[in-house]
Order: sequence, then structure tokens, then C-alpha cells
Amino acid sequence: MKNFKKGFTLIELLVVVAIIGILASVVLASLNSARSKGADAAIKANLANVRAQAELIYDGPGCYGDGGVGDTTCAAFTEGTCTFATANTLFSNSVVANQIKAATNSSGAAANAVCSAEANGSAWAIAVKLKTSDGATSGTSNTLPDTWCVDSTGSSKSYAWGSTEDISSSIGSSICR
Repeated sequence: MKNFKKGFTLIELLVVVAIIGILASVVLASLNSARSKGADAAIKANLANVRAQAELIYDGPGCYGDGGVGDTTCAAFTEGTCTFATANTLFSNSVVANQIKAATNSSGAAANAVCSAEANGSAWAIAVKLKTSDGATSGTSNTLPDTWCVDSTGSSKSYAWGSTEDISSSIGSSICR
């Protein structure tokens, strides 16, 4: 009469745990990539909403101001980090400011955005650093994330993020270059 014990050996359990660990790491790596692409989609959507709001504002005074009642003046906004307190600029409008803030939150930091507006409020542009490269730099050695730029001409473009991390190069004369 033979006595067989039922159960698993220690080696069998270790093999199963190792396999589960490998599968879990593959799934987590895929989720990180999807999370970054989701952040990029949020940045692009928020900046597209800025364009729609800007056009609603433009219909009033005929320039991209803050959209206040009776607003007939539109101030310049020197290209630089988006500042929402500059009166009579598109960027001081609360809806626009909230969209830009949401885009920069998805990007990771407010310093990842640059805004620009012409002196007479006739043009504007916003560039925000993406979380990942969206392919605009394919074929180059740049592995850094790209910049997404939208402007008053209806342009939405992606640019390579420079090695100096200067997204100001994406905006020239308040348009996406």
C-alpha cells in the first residue's frame, strides 16, 4: 500500500508566483503607456476647447480679449509662461484660464506651457508640453516628449521638445510655427 501526499511542492508554488509576477509587470507597463497617452489626449482636448472659447470671445469686440461685458480693448501678452492675471488678454478669461490650467495639470507642471497674444488681440497661440512623443519627431534622435501648439488661425501642430526644454520656439508672432 502506497501513501501519496496531496498538495504542491515548494518549487511548483515558486514557479507559479514567478509567472504571475511576470504577467503583472507586463500589464503594469502597458497601463503606464495608456495613462500617458490619456494625458496627451486631455491636453489636446483642453487646448481645442480654448480655441472654441476664444472664437466666442472674438465675436464680441472683434479681438481676443478677456470677453468682459463692453470689452473693446485687447492687450498684448508677451510670449512666456501663461499668466492669467494680465487684464484684457484672452488668458485672463476664466474659462480659457481653466482650460489651460487643466492642460498643464495633465502635462505635469504649469512651466510646461507658453502663451502669446498680439498687441491688438488679433492673434494668440498656446503651446503645452505633452507627456509622451506623439510621433512628430519620428525619424529623429529626440526621445523627449513633444509640444502641442494651437493658435487663432486654427492650426494644431506637434513640435519636437528641444534639448533645452524651451517650448517658446513653438510659438512665433502668436502662431504655431
